[in-house]
Amino acid sequence: MKNQFSEYNITSEIVDALTILGYTEPTDIQKQVIPFALQGRDIVAKSQTGSGKTAAFAIPLCELADWSENSPVALVLEPSRELTVQVKQEIFNIGRNKRLKVADVFGGFPIDKQIQTLKQKTHIVVGTPGRVMDHVRRGSLDLSKIKYLVIDEADLMLDMGFIDEVSKIIEKIPSKRVIMLFSATLGESLENLIEKYMTNPETITIESETETVDEVDQTIYEVTGDKKYDAFLSILIKENPESCMVFCGTRDMVNVLSRMLKKDGVKSGIIHGEIDQSDRIKTIEGFREGRFRCLIATEVAARGIDFENLTHVFNYDFPTGKEAYVHRIGRTGRNGNSGKAISLITNYDKSMRDMVEEYIHMHIKDAEVPSRKDLKESKEEKAFWDRQNEKPVLRAKKGAGFNKTITRISVSGGKKAKMRAVDIVGTVCSLDGVEAEDIGIIDVRDSLTYVEILNGKGKTVLDALQEKTIKGKLRNVRITQG
Repeated sequence: MKNQFSEYNITSEIVDALTILGYTEPTDIQKQVIPFALQGRDIVAKSQTGSGKTAAFAIPLCELADWSENSPVALVLEPSRELTVQVKQEIFNIGRNKRLKVADVFGGFPIDKQIQTLKQKTHIVVGTPGRVMDHVRRGSLDLSKIKYLVIDEADLMLDMGFIDEVSKIIEKIPSKRVIMLFSATLGESLENLIEKYMTNPETITIESETETVDEVDQTIYEVTGDKKYDAFLSILIKENPESCMVFCGTRDMVNVLSRMLKKDGVKSGIIHGEIDQSDRIKTIEGFREGRFRCLIATEVAARGIDFENLTHVFNYDFPTGKEAYVHRIGRTGRNGNSGKAISLITNYDKSMRDMVEEYIHMHIKDAEVPSRKDLKESKEEKAFWDRQNEKPVLRAKKGAGFNKTITRISVSGGKKAKMRAVDIVGTVCSLDGVEAEDIGIIDVRDSLTYVEILNGKGKTVLDALQEKTIKGKLRNVRITQG
């Protein structure tokens, strides 16, 4: 198997993007999926979140997509809005040097804005099944040229009742297509879907998280219900995590725990199904950037969302299933990093603990809840509050490395002014020293047009456009954030 991305039959634009994004060598699933995907084979892959599966399908999709196409050639189905945003951004970054346009469509956001985006050149669409079908019915999403379909987190799609819509989507794309299905488990319903719609798929299985939990330092604290929060706060202070997820069994408990921590001066963010969609996405981005160190979530809301460099996972409420336990704690201790998983249990949870230990083939060590008096004497409490009160050093967004060679500018004038991508291309290409290859993705909105200038020529273009007319007028042109 190949150990470097440059050894695969992929273009330098993709390899360079992977380098910028920090990909060093392929993970197990990438080593197995990429070659078959590049050959146009149907694929069924059993793998967990965090195995690198997004890049496993994103790399071949970006390699196989032809920039000259105006209609989507690839469709990626995701079970949730958060996953749609996460996967869309990853595909966008990997395909950025190829100037590939990636659109995301999901519920909870105005459909009119998504329709405007889909009217422009689009190569890859990432979306939830329900919103994808909405666009298909409205005629705003053309599936006639889809060559590649990815069904991600298929078992979760099944659990959430999306599988019928997935089947309808499959029946609307061309019969000559490649389907890649990724799932943590494969039950009878998924097996039936595979048999009905896929052609001699290559089956790939990556080791389950039960085989990777030994990379995580696991500890259990026995507590009583009335002392649970106090015990958790003491443990949190002692551990002083750099970045942690705290799992609760219900949405109400997420809210309660967040309020109690806030009252005690601990910053946290929360995600669960009843929170407004835009707030959930902002919270996830804030956690990734390091604006707060503690994210409290329900199991379902956090399913599939990937965070790098989590130092701790806390089970405030012990999970009610053994698979859920290994799925939760598998979020830490990745990529050679150390990680800790800390669980609080009551008498009610002891039988489930036994089931978990049998499932992972190991005994989880017990520990005594530290006293606040001892924490103060050892100065651990002071260290915790010092870290809580220090101004966070924000982490760069994934893909920030592109900013060294890519400049995003905004141009006043959009669809209302009848601005077209060809107007931008014509003007920019008329500038000295600038060619078509230096122009990246062009996004024409209602009143503004966003243009990516590649190859370090952003300042040259920005300066020249201050005195150059576009579509007969001088435009307000400035640098903007991606």
